[in-house]
Amino acid sequence: MEKLIITCAISGAEVMKEHTPHIPYTIEETVKEAVEAYTAGASIIHLHVRHDDGTPTQSKARYKAVIEAIKARIPDVIIQPSTGGAVGMDNLTRLQPTELDIEMATLDCGTLNFGEDDIFVNTEKTIKAFAAAMYAKNIFPECECFEKGHVDTVLRLHKKGFIKAPLHFSFVLGVQGGMTGEARDFHFLKDSIPSDATFSVAGIGRYQMPLAELSIIHGGHVRVGLEDNIYIEKGVLAEGNKALVEKVALMAKKHDRAIATPEEARRILKIGGHKNA
Repeated sequence: MEKLIITCAISGAEVMKEHTPHIPYTIEETVKEAVEAYTAGASIIHLHVRHDDGTPTQSKARYKAVIEAIKARIPDVIIQPSTGGAVGMDNLTRLQPTELDIEMATLDCGTLNFGEDDIFVNTEKTIKAFAAAMYAKNIFPECECFEKGHVDTVLRLHKKGFIKAPLHFSFVLGVQGGMTGEARDFHFLKDSIPSDATFSVAGIGRYQMPLAELSIIHGGHVRVGLEDNIYIEKGVLAEGNKALVEKVALMAKKHDRAIATPEEARRILKIGGHKNA
């Protein structure tokens, strides 16, 4: 079985300090969380950025400053900016990080009810445009899928040439409005993708650790972090992203899965491989 790639989603766009004091806002806080997650075993940092007051932003300048600060401390880590941004942002705003020299980014592959009145809009035209923007800059897309229809969209657009091999999926399960994060949901999505595709699982809230263990057992990869879950166990706040990554690393050891370094993660995912597709 391949080594385990751990992605750490260190902040997201919705979690605030009133939810947990450990969520990073400033550049210094973000770097601290990234370095600690990396030291604990994360080879990919899934990155949203904030203004110092916690407001989410897709500002190219802010991303550039944060990425440069992280790379100054951990130059080999894979930085994976979000092109989802925050609910309500327009496409040009969301795409700003792809104007930078990055090697990987998220590609959201369908529209989703996102709790209450919020709708996370990703039309087929948007998906095609975002994919094209990434391939034009040799940016490796991680196809984020919140339910089975999103997986089917990826496969259909792949067949038509809009999304290229190698395919890498991120199953984001447990969002209100998307699929839940039960074991049956994990197996349904895992069994719906091509055998040569890779996948990672991000469980929201209470689903984070059970899904992480399922993915470890079944040859997938794992995303954890305060963006998705702020608790290390029921009712107990995680003291930063490091604690969540460490918990996954212990699970991996229990199941005899070694942890991938960033360079090994690049090889496993074939980052850059779509150039010849």
